[in-house]
Amino acid sequence: MSSNNGVVRKDTIGEDSMTLTERPDPGALSGPLAGVSFVAGLVGAITLADSPYPRPGSEPAEIRRYFRGNPRAARVSVVGQLISAASLARFTASVARMATGSDREARGLRAGAIAAGGLAAASLATSVLLSAALTSSWGEQDARAADLHRLMFAVGGPVHSAGFGVLMGVLGRAGLRAGELPRSLAIAGFVSAAAGVLSLFYFVAERAVWFIPVGRFSGLLVSGIVGARLSRRWS
Repeated sequence: MSSNNGVVRKDTIGEDSMTLTERPDPGALSGPLAGVSFVAGLVGAITLADSPYPRPGSEPAEIRRYFRGNPRAARVSVVGQLISAASLARFTASVARMATGSDREARGLRAGAIAAGGLAAASLATSVLLSAALTSSWGEQDARAADLHRLMFAVGGPVHSAGFGVLMGVLGRAGLRAGELPRSLAIAGFVSAAAGVLSLFYFVAERAVWFIPVGRFSGLLVSGIVGARLSRRWS
């Protein structure tokens, strides 16, 4: 079904259907960009570094060896993550736009998208700045290096993952309500959301650290696919 002015069009592919009620959103390409820039920074840092990235709880000597001994690698990661954080902030606006309607749930979804996306982008940017600080003289002293690294991981790990996870949950629900996403993609968003929120249990049990990469990379994949779809909506 389509209208002459291209405002509404409904396409069905197999069991999935999508109702396109708005013009294409070129800014939604920030979804794929968030993932590409993050992964590019990560791969670039791994390629350039001659020592492994320090895990949470690493000794100060290991932290200094990586950040002070491989400043170029660390800064490549910083650039990639800063671009990712900025892209995530823009993608948040696209998610909020999907929460169409004036009912209470739509208003709640829009507010949730803005709050969660804002937290995810701000926490990632903060973590990146702390990482950059570790490559400077701030990372020379053992105690300060350990504190910065601990804070960097907490903010950029569980806190960021939780915010990003809630954003993916809002994306899934808003996409279903608006008919923008196939159910399979919305469910993938819910699964990513669960992993992201569960990453907060890292503060209770270190084994929960595995929820962080699961939630992050699955969320980046979902946001990339959704962003590409929204940017190509028929007008």
